[in-house]
Formats: sequence, C-alpha cells, structure tokens
Amino acid sequence: MTRHILALTLGDPAGIGPEITVQTVLQAAGPEGPARAVVVGDAVSVRAALDALKLDAAVRTVEAWDELPAEEAGVIDVFDIGVLGDEPVEWGAISDRAGAAAVRSIEVATAAALEGKVAGIVTAPINKEAIWAAGSEHLGHTEMLAELTGSKRSNTMFVARGKKIFFATRHISLKGALEKINTEMQIDAIHEALRALRVYGTEEPRLGVAAINPHGGENGKFGNEEIDFIRPAVEAVQAEGHNVVGPVPADSIFHQLFTDRYDAVLSQYHDQGHIPAKTIDFNGTISVTVGLPILRTSVDHGT
Repeated sequence: MTRHILALTLGDPAGIGPEITVQTVLQAAGPEGPARAVVVGDAVSVRAALDALKLDAAVRTVEAWDELPAEEAGVIDVFDIGVLGDEPVEWGAISDRAGAAAVRSIEVATAAALEGKVAGIVTAPINKEAIWAAGSEHLGHTEMLAELTGSKRSNTMFVARGKKIFFATRHISLKGALEKINTEMQIDAIHEALRALRVYGTEEPRLGVAAINPHGGENGKFGNEEIDFIRPAVEAVQAEGHNVVGPVPADSIFHQLFTDRYDAVLSQYHDQGHIPAKTIDFNGTISVTVGLPILRTSVDHGT
C-alpha cells in the first residue's frame, strides 16, 4: 500500500496552529499512523510549541522532499522555511513576522503538492491581520490557494459528521453577501457543490439550498431574495435532472441535513453554515477546499 506524505503547515506561529500541529503529528502520524506527516514552517516555532505543551519530542529538519529520512516515533520532521530564524514570535501577538511565516509555509507546501512531492496539504489556522501586515492581500487560505494553483474558482466544503456544507459566499460582510446574490451565482454555487460531492464519492447527491430570510421570506413578506434568485436557480438545476431542494428556511435545513434528508446543504453566507457545523462538532469538523488541483484540508476554526 502506498504511504502518502502530507505537508502540515504551522499556520500563524503566534496562534494555536503550532500546538495543534505538533499534537496531531505525535498522536496520529509516525510509522504506525495513516500517513507520513512533514511539518512546513519554522523549526523554532515547533520547538516553542513543544515547550509550551511540555511534550518530549525530537525536532528534525529536512531539506528535500525526495530525500526524507526514515520515520521514527517521537520525531517531528520539519521542512524549515527559514523565515523566523532562531527567534520565535510572541504568543498571541499579531506581527508581520508571524504573518510572513504563515504565508511562506503555505507557499512552500502548495508548491510541493503541485509538484507531486506530497499527496496533499493540511493547514493550521492563520491570522488575517498578520498576513495583511506582512503584505498579503488575500482574504484567507481559500483565496491564497486559488492564486497559487492558478484556479479560477474554489470553494469551501465543511465535513461535519459525514455531512457536507457549502457556501455561496464566504469572506464578505453580510450586507455584501446579500448584494452579491443573484440567480447566476446561485446556479454556479449549486453546480460546484454537486460536482464536489461526486468527486468525494456521492454518485447521486441530494442537495438542500438554504434560504436567506426568516421563514424563507414568507413569499416576499420578509424579503425577495428567495423569489427573485434562489428559487429560480434551484428550479433551473432541477430541470437538468439533479436532486436539489430549496430554498429551505435556515432554521430547519441543518436539522434536516443531520437527520439524513440531504447529503449536503448550500448555505448562503459564512456564519449561516459555520454556526451549525461548529455547534454540532466544533472539534471534528473538517474544512476542504474544492476546485483546486491539489488536496487541501484544515480545521474549521481560526487562531
């Protein structure tokens, strides 16, 4: 059986990323683990996390993906990106140094995945203010990865207790999300969700599409987005032969999802999909970026 290599980025070295990364490597990787894990970041940040957690493990730097040493239990292999040198950042402090380290780790891991050196990347949380302080203009991981891989469109798929949640809009204000919604983008978002579900093994997906307004708008009494945009999009995709239902009021659709009425739900804005996923399984929900030529997963929470 092929033993896959995964690149684990440290995220913001001043945040929780290094701590959850080293614990993951020590608990789930190693010779007996499901995959080989190589941390991508500054070795000094890995050592700082081990010290903070009072964990006993060796840190071994590697310099080439094609020349990885044999795995050893209790040893964390680090592809050192050389941003911080021997000076760790201050825990909990936003800084351009931390942001630069976070960005560089993503760049190095993504390049390795594009070159086929690793089977995928697993990213720890970044701090958006820190990466902006370092000069990045990206709103988050998803947008950064899309540019690094040359992908025209990408989206987030949450996996919570086996069910999937997609997002019509993501890192944008609620007012901006409402202004962005139209029938064409709804159709595109539905198609993206259906395509991702098939890629990840659901041959005949059942997709529920969430409404925006209370009670689904009550036929225009509480808003017209459902009438003007969401329902026409759902009907257009239904006419293509797909099993899509909506708009369904948001206060009911996620209960229906987790009681197996659907395989997935398309939420309309960031918090509409994040809140139910994190409420039902904050520690276990996985974030997957779909639409990229590489595999990328992450935790569902921030720094």
